Amino acid sequence: MASTVWKGFLSFGLISVPIRLFTAARPEKISFRQIHKDCHSRIKQQLHCPVCERTVQRSELVKGYEYAKDQYVVVEDADLKTVQPQSSDAMEILEFVKLDEVDPLYFDSSFYALPEDAGRKAYQLLTKAMEQSGYAAIAKISMHQREYTVVIRPRSNGLTLHTMYYPAEVRELAEYGQDAEIDVKPQEKQLAAQLIESLAASFDPTKYEDGYQQSVKRLIDAKREGKEAEAAAAPRLAPVIDLMEALQKSLAERPDKKEPKRAGRTGAERKASQG
Repeated sequence: MASTVWKGFLSFGLISVPIRLFTAARPEKISFRQIHKDCHSRIKQQLHCPVCERTVQRSELVKGYEYAKDQYVVVEDADLKTVQPQSSDAMEILEFVKLDEVDPLYFDSSFYALPEDAGRKAYQLLTKAMEQSGYAAIAKISMHQREYTVVIRPRSNGLTLHTMYYPAEVRELAEYGQDAEIDVKPQEKQLAAQLIESLAASFDPTKYEDGYQQSVKRLIDAKREGKEAEAAAAPRLAPVIDLMEALQKSLAERPDKKEPKRAGRTGAERKASQG
């Protein structure tokens, strides 16, 4: 079974549910080792103290916070345990919110919350009540030496938890959203909407894959066999043309997946087409 990343209680009102958290998703990518160019042996990194002029072992290391240039205060693990908040062992639901009100920009990591045997009924009660109400829960949890605000939502007959960034961690960009006053013609918006509709589909994550990782795998296989790897195709850059013309050409190149509405069609034309 997967490793537990947190164990404690999820509480709301006077009900406490013993749960464990498991990582729900993590990135996968091809990793490379640092090796010596001449002999292809793996390089070993050592910890070196420039003052003592010797290699130190990991057992000799302690945590130090730099409060001024080259000035540190030592913090032991025992010190950190004395300031752990209650959310280290208990995750209390603070409030319930509509999930569509939570900007996905705040989402960080995802975890599955599974109940212990003693909490299965209370877990299902909370899951079903949240499914019926359409609400997600906001709570606090401490793990990995920090306290997170989390959103908990029902998913596939269980509860999924997402750690969230704090507002101070979300970066602002002065230029973002500053083109709202640019004039867009109604015909352009209608054609753009038709192009979107022609590309619309039900979300299926199995249709997508990391093309770059696949290319790297083929590169590695080719090099192992002493062959030349196939170069990636150059991106097709659209020529700079009139926006209306570009939209019309984009629609024309789409397969007949759906019948788009014609731009600027009059009411009389719609009635005539209906017989």
